[in-house]
Amino acid sequence: MFRVKAVQAPSVKEALVIVLLMLSVLSYSMIRLGVAPHIPILISIFILIVYGLAKQIPYQSLEIGFIEGAKAGLSAVFLFFLIGVLLSSWLMGGTIPTLMYAGFELVTPQFFFVIVFVVTSIIGVSIGSAFTTAGTVGVALLGVAQALDLSLAITAGAIVSGAFFGDKMSPLSDTTNLASSIVKVDLFTHIRNMGWTTIPAFLISAGLFALLSPNLSSAPLENVAVFQAILQDTDLISVWTLLPFIVLLVLTLLKKPAILNLAASSGVSIVMILLTQSVSATEMMNVLYRGFQSDTGNAVVDQLLTRGGIESMMFTVSLVLLALGLGGILFTLGIIQTLIHSIERFLTKTSSVVTAAASTGFSINVLIGEQYLSILLTGEAYQASFQKNNLAPKNLSRVLEDAGTVVNPLVPWSVSGVFLTSVLGVPTLDYLPFAFFCLLCPLLTLVYGFTGISLAPLERETTGTKAIDVSS
Repeated sequence: MFRVKAVQAPSVKEALVIVLLMLSVLSYSMIRLGVAPHIPILISIFILIVYGLAKQIPYQSLEIGFIEGAKAGLSAVFLFFLIGVLLSSWLMGGTIPTLMYAGFELVTPQFFFVIVFVVTSIIGVSIGSAFTTAGTVGVALLGVAQALDLSLAITAGAIVSGAFFGDKMSPLSDTTNLASSIVKVDLFTHIRNMGWTTIPAFLISAGLFALLSPNLSSAPLENVAVFQAILQDTDLISVWTLLPFIVLLVLTLLKKPAILNLAASSGVSIVMILLTQSVSATEMMNVLYRGFQSDTGNAVVDQLLTRGGIESMMFTVSLVLLALGLGGILFTLGIIQTLIHSIERFLTKTSSVVTAAASTGFSINVLIGEQYLSILLTGEAYQASFQKNNLAPKNLSRVLEDAGTVVNPLVPWSVSGVFLTSVLGVPTLDYLPFAFFCLLCPLLTLVYGFTGISLAPLERETTGTKAIDVSS
């Protein structure tokens, strides 16, 4: 979308007024009124259309901008559809119930939130997808928290933190590959350099989750046994039900496309269901579309297991298309380009260029709710500024992840925020204060920008550890 041609070059004042008006509509509607983001975004789109028409820009140009923006999300739409199919097939086939059962087995009286954080981090790195990690293992661990009557907000914060640690540091992650490729940095050089912010953020997060973890030595852990018994009674618990998960993991390690991985894993699960359960093709297809309906008789278990299906993804899909369409019109009107160009003359120091890049990545996440666009636009906009300030490209690729990838789940109307809320059942603003890893990464990248710690000079990129003089 960052290559969409602008049909005008508005003044900075005009661009700021339009952006502030849109942010006012979004924030008032979602925070004050508590409504879904779709209508506020739609209102913002019409604000832009009215502005464009007032500037005598043909409606057809604005429509093309919207369409081009929405087209950028088609791959994400297919991904969401397949995640809905994956969830319903994994639930009906027993994969998620078995993972949940195993999660109960991992429960120890102490450090529960740390366990959640570490487990989701390991799986996230293994499969390279925060969405898949949160939608599968995360759902299972949330069930454990419900059984123990622990805070779902803190649990969700630990799940999101671990999932996005994995998404950020995995060589299989699409955002990790995108951030390195957009600024032409070797993938593993990029991952190693991210360790400067990621490792401290991981350790601090683990410490905070340890402090928040209750002492469950006297907790009624027999509740876990009751949940396990209910799951056993479904006849879905079996080591064989983990085969679709193994297929997904293996294909991901082989670096196959995410859409094909999800389709293959879902296909294996569907075949297993048809071979082992008395289910007709019609019933199977209805479950894949409408989701799995649990009927164990236990309200908590049924609430946890009743989900999935293409229909459950429609809220997210519609939001993705609207948000990206909004982004397309913003680019067509030249609003984002104008705001970025207006600050280029101030980028004369290391601290200012790092702060500007991080702020741009953060702002695009908040304004449009799209992490890919945040990475693409910020990477394209600041490569020259980093070079002028004698900063190696890998410094920029790290900023793209610290202020782009991990910020997206903190925005309620973003793609990640809406998806995680729908899958985990915990509102974004509830888990946000406890998504420590996602909060710490952008803060650490700003600290390094002002101190020069770990910032590699352009001519010494291969050494990668010497600090930059932030005063020049």
